[in-house]
Amino acid sequence: MEWMIQELAARAGITGRALRHYDRIGLLPPSRVGANGYRYYGPAAVARLQRILLLRQLGMGLPAIAEVLAEEVDEQEALRAHIAALERARDRIEQQIRAVRHTFDAAATGIEPCMDIMLEGFNDRYRDEVIARWGERAFRASNDWWHAKSLEQQRAWKRATDDLVAAWIAACEAGVSPTSERAQALAARHVQWLSEIPGTPTADGDRDRSIQMVNCLGQMYVEDPGFATTYDGAEGAAFVRDSLHEYTRTQM
Repeated sequence: MEWMIQELAARAGITGRALRHYDRIGLLPPSRVGANGYRYYGPAAVARLQRILLLRQLGMGLPAIAEVLAEEVDEQEALRAHIAALERARDRIEQQIRAVRHTFDAAATGIEPCMDIMLEGFNDRYRDEVIARWGERAFRASNDWWHAKSLEQQRAWKRATDDLVAAWIAACEAGVSPTSERAQALAARHVQWLSEIPGTPTADGDRDRSIQMVNCLGQMYVEDPGFATTYDGAEGAAFVRDSLHEYTRTQM
C-alpha cells in the first residue's frame, strides 16, 4: 500500500509542504517517485515519519532528529524506543490529569489541596531515584497505588506518616538508644509502613532486598538534607538510621 503526498499529509496532520521539505533535506525521502513526478510513501516511509513526528513532539529540532535517525540501524530497536517514549509521555499525561483532578476535587469539597500532589507529573522529583535504586516496576506500582487513593485517603496516609515521624523525633529527644525497645518498636512500625506500599521489596516479601532497601533508606535519611530536616536535623536522621540498621541486623 502506498499513499500520495497529500493523502499522507492529511492523515499525519501536517502539510504537504512539510513533507516536501523533509524530502529536500534528506530526512524523509518518498518510497518512490512516479513517472508523473508524484511522490509515493510506503510502510517504511510512514514508520520513519512516525518517528519524526514523535521526536518533534518531544521538542527536538530537525537537525537533531536527522542525527538520531541516522544512528538507528535496528528497526525493531527503534520501534521499541518509540513505544517506550510514548509510554513515558502517556504516564506523564495521566499523572498530570490526576494532579489537576486532585486540585478540582479539593476546590469542590473545600479541602485544602496538597501542593506536592498538585504538581505530580509536572516534576516528579523522586522518579529517577526510585527507578535507579529499585526499578521501573517499583515506581509504577507505588505511583499507581498512591494516585488510586481518594483525596481523603491520601490525607489519612499523610497523617499516619506524620505521626510516625513525630514518634521518631520524640524518641530521639528522649535520648533513648537505637537498640532500645522503644526505638526497635518504631523501626518495626517503619518497616510495616514501607510494606504497605506496593512495589517495594517489603511489600513483595523479598527478605534480602528488603534489608538492603531499609538500610539504604536509613542512610538516605542522613545524607539527603530534605530527609534530615524531616527528622528534625542530622541527629534525628542518624537516630532513625541506626535504629533501622539494628532492626535489619537482629529482626529481619
